[in-house]
Amino acid sequence: MTSTRYSSLALLAIIACNSVASFGGVAHAFSLGPFPATTSTMAPSVRRFSVLHASEADETAAEKPKKQAPPPPPPIDVSKLDIRVGLIEKCWEHEEADKLFCEEINIGEDEPRSIASGLKAHYTSEEMTGKKVLVLANLKSRKMVGFPSHGMVLCAVKEGESEDGSEDIVELLSPPEGAVPGDRIVCAGFEGEPATENQVIKKKMLNTIFPDLKVNSEGVAVYKDVPLAIGEGDEASVVTSGSLKDVIIS
Repeated sequence: MTSTRYSSLALLAIIACNSVASFGGVAHAFSLGPFPATTSTMAPSVRRFSVLHASEADETAAEKPKKQAPPPPPPIDVSKLDIRVGLIEKCWEHEEADKLFCEEINIGEDEPRSIASGLKAHYTSEEMTGKKVLVLANLKSRKMVGFPSHGMVLCAVKEGESEDGSEDIVELLSPPEGAVPGDRIVCAGFEGEPATENQVIKKKMLNTIFPDLKVNSEGVAVYKDVPLAIGEGDEASVVTSGSLKDVIIS
């Protein structure tokens, strides 16, 4: 009886060992031991699943579009300045500043611009009134000794060249004949929309652009030797100074 029981147990043990041997690949594949299963030790069905899954993952990664580099920022050039023809409708002396005029200038908007200019040493208020000038219009409004100034009148400037050598010689730039308030001054080869008032300040555009604004030897206002004008090509009419040549614009 006892020997028969032992024989039965032995037979069961042999069957169990054979079963483990048959499914050893699967058992090893899902082992919780410290070493993960490799594809070579997996059962065929598990190995096929793993290879198929990896192949699909590779195809998904290959199909994912690459990130494109952002476009370069637009260049900072004279096209970023909104230079308009203006007509000085009214000019008077600032009550609290010795060198400032207060002006109302029509630049083609619904209301004239209030602008303060340090031109009192170079012109009288009567000479200023009724003149056509160039106005840099995309500047933020700021107080000039209490007067709200929204823009800047552009001039040709010869530095330190007065008779006593202490003062600059300053002349208003003259728009082309036939120009009307609101006409925009352009420069061939530098096309584009003007920057916003905030962009002009934030990116310090005046520091970048103004060194290349000059009056050339022919008395024509230029940017990088290209005339400032109204219109293009043969129809272009250029901006000029009065008598100053080879000087800066300010």
